[in-house]
Amino acid sequence: MVDVIGGDEQLGKDLAMHIAASKPKSLDASGVSAELLDTERRVAIEKAREAGKPEAMLEKIAEGTVQKYLKDVTLLGQVFVKAEDGKQTIEQLLKAKGAAVAGFTLFMVGEGIEKKVDDFAAEVAAQAAAAAAKK
Repeated sequence: MVDVIGGDEQLGKDLAMHIAASKPKSLDASGVSAELLDTERRVAIEKAREAGKPEAMLEKIAEGTVQKYLKDVTLLGQVFVKAEDGKQTIEQLLKAKGAAVAGFTLFMVGEGIEKKVDDFAAEVAAQAAAAAAKK
């Protein structure tokens, strides 16, 4: 479900399709938790250190990695799945259409449903006990 301000019906459908296909975590960088970004930064620094990169470059490498991560997980930073040039981001698409996204919610089929877990042996024992009690 997408809350689009401006644009047309087709834009809303295209955005909903993009969200279903790309599964962004948030609308923009402000919606991504600081803990997640810190984790990404630490992993990037460790990888760069293991690759033998100079200590002076580690922060720049980590920042670049975090920015790339944000482009991948935020709706506005993602490349539009129907982009003809393969480069147009959702943010650029919205600007071109004179529209904005106020928010979105991604519903996954089966998400949140708690599956009943049966213990087959216990079920058979209960049925046997019930049958024995009837005799």
